[in-house]
Amino acid sequence: MTRKKRILIVICLIFAVTLFIPTPFYLFQPGSVEELSSKVTVEEGGKAEQGHLYLTTVLSVKASNIYYLAYGLLAPHTDIQRSHVVKGDMSDKEYNRWLAYLMKSSQENAITAGLKAAGEEVQVIPNGMIVRNISENSKAKGIIEAGDIILEVDGRKIKVTEDLLGYFKEKKPGEEVSVVFTRDGEKKEEQVELVLLPGKNSQPGIGIGLEEYVEVKTGRNVNIQAGDIGGPSAGLMFSLEIYRQVTGEDITKGYEVAGTGTIDKAGNVGQIGGIAEKIAAVDKAGMDIFFCPMDVLPSDTNEKEVKAETEKYGYDVKIVPVKTLDEAINYLDRLPPKS
Repeated sequence: MTRKKRILIVICLIFAVTLFIPTPFYLFQPGSVEELSSKVTVEEGGKAEQGHLYLTTVLSVKASNIYYLAYGLLAPHTDIQRSHVVKGDMSDKEYNRWLAYLMKSSQENAITAGLKAAGEEVQVIPNGMIVRNISENSKAKGIIEAGDIILEVDGRKIKVTEDLLGYFKEKKPGEEVSVVFTRDGEKKEEQVELVLLPGKNSQPGIGIGLEEYVEVKTGRNVNIQAGDIGGPSAGLMFSLEIYRQVTGEDITKGYEVAGTGTIDKAGNVGQIGGIAEKIAAVDKAGMDIFFCPMDVLPSDTNEKEVKAETEKYGYDVKIVPVKTLDEAINYLDRLPPKS
């Protein structure tokens, strides 16, 4: 075997080995800009329009080897984040389950906010608590996972965090409680040992972060086909499309309107991740208007970041920061029709 062949074999072996060595990074790049009337259908709603409303996405890719990572370092408009920043200590399965919940919650919030803005009644019914995270000292690790829905503790139905806190006040660390929960639709019951929770007014608890899990009942059916889009950032635009179909008004006035931002059931718009990648996709798609979350708190950065990106790259799109769904609706109401 010649020296050149030996070198070539070594190079091939190195390439083969490194191809399967994962890196602890995610790449975030500009995703798609997707028209909403084909994804959202409101019963007895109207879809006639001259312009359109669009949601925006970020392409998230796990850097499964160093070559993906090298590509991310060279590719334009790419943000590289360590895995623990993206998903904490969740497993991939837990992270995907949590993203699915965030999209479900985002859709329910959008339905609630959009219908209410259009003058419709909506019922929000508590239906347990979903596990957001599990603390380091919790004995629930390996028993309960992120994305599980807690229904009962010792036979007591759980609807709000206070239901647990009040019950645990009379207990001691080391005692066990029976927890009934569902995971991926399957009902389970497990014994979990209580631990002393950290904090100034520490008391016994399971050591899990919880969010309210609800069922939304409406007077008319709203169907949202989000496909494989995950996360909560399409909430604002879903609610705008729902409002538009319920009222039957062409609120776009002929403009191509994209946007991003979480939405809660009261119609408040919240901060999102990946906004630099989203405005790059919006400019490439030739949008006229881009709604983004307004910076309200000192820690908020979406508005500042998107304006800085627009100035840096000379994007030709009107940036409109909003803090509520009503502000977005009012802005569109005041727009003159596109000539």
